[in-house]
Amino acid sequence: MIAPYHLEREQKSAQLLDKLNDLTNWHIENCSDYKAMVEKSGALQQASSVEEVPYLPVQLFKLLDLKSISQEEVVKVLTSSGTTGQQVSKIYLDKETSVSQTKTLVEVMKPLLGSKRLPMIILDTKSVLKDRKSFSARGAGILGFSNFGRKHFYALNDDMSLDVKGLQAYLKEFAGQKILLFGFTFMIWQYVYKEAIARGLEIDFGDSILIHGGGWKKLKDEAVDALTFNRLLNQQLGIREVHNYYGMVEQVGSIFVECSMGHLHTPSYADVIIRNPITFKPVPYGEQGLIQVLSELPKSYPGHSLLTEDLGTIHGEDDCPCGWKGKYFSVAGRIPKAELRGCSDTFQGGTK
Repeated sequence: MIAPYHLEREQKSAQLLDKLNDLTNWHIENCSDYKAMVEKSGALQQASSVEEVPYLPVQLFKLLDLKSISQEEVVKVLTSSGTTGQQVSKIYLDKETSVSQTKTLVEVMKPLLGSKRLPMIILDTKSVLKDRKSFSARGAGILGFSNFGRKHFYALNDDMSLDVKGLQAYLKEFAGQKILLFGFTFMIWQYVYKEAIARGLEIDFGDSILIHGGGWKKLKDEAVDALTFNRLLNQQLGIREVHNYYGMVEQVGSIFVECSMGHLHTPSYADVIIRNPITFKPVPYGEQGLIQVLSELPKSYPGHSLLTEDLGTIHGEDDCPCGWKGKYFSVAGRIPKAELRGCSDTFQGGTK
């Protein structure tokens, strides 16, 4: 496996483009819906740059069952988060794609976590993992990141209350050791931080590193940004190191991790492009637009190039002060729903 953050841009782009072109042709041959959409869009099947790789709007996975394998080859189905009654994305994984996803996640996180498994507290409830063949985005995230830990402890009870006694006993058992914490941003805020405040709990996670991801919308509604989130978790819970990540269930392998400077980075097997929300053409660095994510991993379904519903900005490439190579960017949040109306009708549009 190639080191995730140490390839110069020309080497990375050439390797990634070859693999993305191979995937485009694979999915055209094996997924009739994908073939029809690519042909309708007039996109190039053999792109000469990553910007020309055909992309699908991510919301299509809520409308269609898109897969490039037979039903017999499906070993796992991932579903996106959604409120009751809302349509969810269904992502079909075969063994090859599932194994690739796990291996890649290990390589992406190694610069932060090293290769040694750490005692791990999962800031969630164990009940989210009930069905081992069908996972929500939460369950898939927990299962993937649990590979980095040992002696897993779930900090929330099934009713989402904090298991204070169990948590304090765990922290006492591993006092003096580095502890890995994992959870989803809003749940950590709502069920751990706010609970500790409300009950006047004194919890010190000690020499801990928190990896968290998920939507920020509810926190932004409360005027909580990333710096405030990190500061308050340190004050109330003693969490010393915090790293956000950006990813989605619709594209396995696209985990963009926050570096020490607060930037999200593209690893060697994934990339991001920012497109104008109206014309869908790529915009210059420093300009905000819709985030397109690319990954060489999705082989069981046509998810290697997706246009998201998120707004973001690329700030630079290969020159982040943290020392990691690759593009580094930030995410501003979801595009307003009114501006999304045209996206679902555009299967590929920014390269014309």
